[in-house]
Amino acid sequence: MKSKGKAGSLGGSSSCLWRSFGSKVGLPAVFLLCSFFFLTGLFGSLLLSQDVVSGVRPTPRRLESMDEGAEFDPLPHGETGERSLTSIPFQILSWKPRAVYFPNFATVEQCQSIIKMAKAHLAPSTLALREGETAENTKGIRTSSGMFISASEDKTGILELIEEKIARATMIPRSHGEAFNILRYEIGQRYNSHYDAFNPAEYGPQKSQRIASFLLYLSSVEEGGETMFPFENGLNLDANYDYRKCVGLKVKPRRGDGLLFYSLFPNGTIDSASIHGSCPVILGEKWVATKWIRDEQDD
Repeated sequence: MKSKGKAGSLGGSSSCLWRSFGSKVGLPAVFLLCSFFFLTGLFGSLLLSQDVVSGVRPTPRRLESMDEGAEFDPLPHGETGERSLTSIPFQILSWKPRAVYFPNFATVEQCQSIIKMAKAHLAPSTLALREGETAENTKGIRTSSGMFISASEDKTGILELIEEKIARATMIPRSHGEAFNILRYEIGQRYNSHYDAFNPAEYGPQKSQRIASFLLYLSSVEEGGETMFPFENGLNLDANYDYRKCVGLKVKPRRGDGLLFYSLFPNGTIDSASIHGSCPVILGEKWVATKWIRDEQDD
């Protein structure tokens, strides 16, 4: 009972002080002051709540628009350099393996032209065989059709432009790239999981090694046909993995988009997570131009 009495006495004192202050300053001024303190408290609480949620301080507004409309002057370049800046948008899809996605890497017209030049020269795709393997006992692993063509054989100049852009994106000279392998996958066709690099223990000594692969999707696929990485970030690493299964990280083909992935670590050893395959096409047709890139100049 005593505590209630004290609380009531305190409330009464506050009321008296408020009436006294209001009569001296005036109600309009009091109202403005109250509004000011209320808005200040509300704004401060919003800032604090934002910090708690994000864990960092909000970015000052002046930094958000700092690079809008900014122009960058190219630096003086060496004899083999370029005079202009290059902007190629990309997204890192995975670090294990290192896989990078490039949206709108080529135009619709460029993709259509490449398909047109390849159509008349398609043949069943083949495999590099290990010791003891034959075309007969490896039938069904790779069921696409394709053809090889180098940029120097393309009179339109499109493959040369694509090749130059790939060199910029990978920072590996054009001279290290093999000829383009243009592939077509029809309904039901696939490529079981495999490595692009050649393990010397299985394929014998190698003069040079494929360090990276660049896939340029020439067509979109309505359903299926994804490029998949079953061992991405340590997934499915067991002896029971079926190399025909379409599992793991999947990249859906979209016309004009590019996919780069590295088969070797920086120290030159094969990245086991770079194993990949092509899921069966369920609906539509898949066209892709593959550029394999080596650690030495390709002959």
